[in-house]
Amino acid sequence: MRILVVTVVHHPEDARILHREIAALREHGHRIVYAAPFAARETPPRPYVEGVDLPRAAGRDRRAALRAARALLVERGPQADVVLLHDPELLLTLPGTLRRWRRAGHVPVTVWDVHEDTAAALVMKRWLPPPLRPPLRLAVRAAERQAERHLRLLLAEDAYQRRFRRTHPVVGNLATVPPEPPEPPGDDRAVYLGHLSRARGALELIETARLLAPDIRVEVIGAADPDMRGPLTEADREGVLRWHGYLPNDRALALLSGSLAGLSLLRDEPNYRHSRPTKAVEYMAHGVPVVTTPTPLAAELVERYGCGLVVPYEDPTTAARAVRHLRFDRQMRRRAAARGWEAALADLNWADHATEFVMCLESWVKEASAPKANGPAATVAGDAARTG
Repeated sequence: MRILVVTVVHHPEDARILHREIAALREHGHRIVYAAPFAARETPPRPYVEGVDLPRAAGRDRRAALRAARALLVERGPQADVVLLHDPELLLTLPGTLRRWRRAGHVPVTVWDVHEDTAAALVMKRWLPPPLRPPLRLAVRAAERQAERHLRLLLAEDAYQRRFRRTHPVVGNLATVPPEPPEPPGDDRAVYLGHLSRARGALELIETARLLAPDIRVEVIGAADPDMRGPLTEADREGVLRWHGYLPNDRALALLSGSLAGLSLLRDEPNYRHSRPTKAVEYMAHGVPVVTTPTPLAAELVERYGCGLVVPYEDPTTAARAVRHLRFDRQMRRRAAARGWEAALADLNWADHATEFVMCLESWVKEASAPKANGPAATVAGDAARTG
């Protein structure tokens, strides 16, 4: 298959997009064109994909990014069997694009990969004026209903099914689990892996690191929202923590093994109540005990598998106490690390599900290309062409 993968929001090295989905497609021999904000993120395309640079969509003005994405879709869409979209913003580019694809004589199978609860995430956008959030939530829900009518959907969480009328395939945020047991956790280093924002507990992370220093250092890996860059830079300068900034997924994961604890200090936000933090799964996969706030799916992981500790929301003191407890109880941290890795290998391993993801796209393309009579079983491509 020829697959056009598009994002204007996510980092080009996004683990779900590049290191899981694109990697799986390549392993099955499919050709990938990857359009992403390479220049804006100062990241070159990997040599094994055809990279196309797009502007980055950030803050209030996303028009330039969407114009560039629309132009790309109009030009390259008819050459693809599948167009795989990773941002809800890209749904805005489709109405006119679908008409042009129809005129070009080929409408690719168009898939929206639903990464998050978009409407719930709006309440956390600090750049979005509060009075605009309720009407935009309604607009997002309306856009989701339209997308369900005319596109194929992949969901990152089972809980996202309730937003839609039909059942859609779930491609979970899993980890690539090392087949051999990782090195045991040490006693002098905790880690955080992921994006850094207020809602994701960046301020609590800094304070936790302050309480743990100097005998336990905290290594922080990830890009940060603009309002968090100053506090993180200052904390790094003071020696409170080590902030590595954004690292490609393979380099980031190399820093996990041997850590005393992996921190996930999300706040109690609507968007996190139905999502399993990928960082928690990555910690488990690399034999790192998890210290997490009680977001439901993260707490369920820890309690089900016995792979760490749950601490209250916005409570750095208790988070630091939990890390110290793991430090002083060597048997507990080794048991939590071993149980986490075993559970990830058995139940949360991307290698066990990658082929299912690829076969899902392949089946949709086969269905779209098969001759069909008009009726409820009409293909996505035909449905999109008629409504475009």
